[in-house]
Amino acid sequence: MTYQEVLDFLFTQFPQYQKIGGAAYKPGLVNIKTVCEYLGNPQQDLKIIHVAGTNGKGSTCSMLSSVLQTAGFNVGLFTSPHLIDFRERIRINGIEISEAWVIDFVEKHQAFLKSMNASFFEWTTALAFTYFRENKVDYVVLETGLGGRLDATNIVKPIISVITSIGIDHTQYLGNTIEAIAKEKGGIIKPYTPIVLSSANSHSVIEVIKNIAKQNNAEFYTAQESELECDLKGDYQKFNKGTVLKTLEVIGITDKEIIEKGLRNTIQNTKFRGRWEILSTKPKTIADIGHNFSGISQIVSQLQKEHYTTLHIVWGMVADKEIEKIASILPQNAVYYLSEPQIQRAFPKTEWVKYFDHSYNFEIFDNLSLAYQKALNNSHSDDLIFIGGSNFVVAEIISHFFN
Repeated sequence: MTYQEVLDFLFTQFPQYQKIGGAAYKPGLVNIKTVCEYLGNPQQDLKIIHVAGTNGKGSTCSMLSSVLQTAGFNVGLFTSPHLIDFRERIRINGIEISEAWVIDFVEKHQAFLKSMNASFFEWTTALAFTYFRENKVDYVVLETGLGGRLDATNIVKPIISVITSIGIDHTQYLGNTIEAIAKEKGGIIKPYTPIVLSSANSHSVIEVIKNIAKQNNAEFYTAQESELECDLKGDYQKFNKGTVLKTLEVIGITDKEIIEKGLRNTIQNTKFRGRWEILSTKPKTIADIGHNFSGISQIVSQLQKEHYTTLHIVWGMVADKEIEKIASILPQNAVYYLSEPQIQRAFPKTEWVKYFDHSYNFEIFDNLSLAYQKALNNSHSDDLIFIGGSNFVVAEIISHFFN
């Protein structure tokens, strides 16, 4: 099989939740346990830092990986979703898993995976565990997919659990209140295993997580904000940096010089993209994958601090978000170029007229490429173009224009 044939098979047999939504979501640990037992339980041989949360998981994981790499460790990094290529999800010291390794794994285990009807995320998780064990990594920084308690990654016994900012998202699966969602995220806490919680969380979330920690006799730590320099430039990263520092402290990584160097070189060390990423200058062009109300609130706040003559926003979203609530906080002093990502879950571009009244300057485009091209054509060197609303919007623009 070629690499493309492997991807075609996997995406057809095991649809991605990110692409089609609920039809691909299979909560529960029965499948992943069976798959991992078949593979010899590779996760049991790994030293894992397990990270859950609504916002900031990917950034936190990448910063942790970068610092551990800087300290001289061989570090496996598992994140999702990918922006351009599936292999972004599985890296060792910033280097993506090879196409050949993915092909070999699928060819060896294709029949079993089909018989299991495992989800896309389940087989990806099992593949990552196998790859990291084979390459004898010192640490694995492991990001949950959706939730925590019933997430496929939650069969691990980590050395530490980490929970980033928790907000309202995926309510159809995780619950309608912040407390219910916190309980699902807190499901990654294990007996006698320390837990670090981001300071970005509300008092009610802190209480939920603290209670789960107490029930598990797990040492509970609340992180503080940090203003240390990092090449991930979003204002919201101060919470993630603080979470990283506390996590490193708990596991015994305290060398100030190594930590600072690791944070400064996170993008270089992990190839992490799409978080307040400056894609070009003149006009300054920024992309961020923030896609729920809390994440977009932070983006809007940071946009207010930028200096420009005209703000151009290339925007699209997926349908299962708080669209009306999010639309209500989008800046009015901008020109909008509205479209939709090429996935089944996309919020229909024509539906934006319900939320963008006569006070907004907007145009609807057949696709995101046309939207971005028009924004670029309309911009002067001292303008600002922002691209966002969904990781799929950012992925399409990066792949077509900046890859």
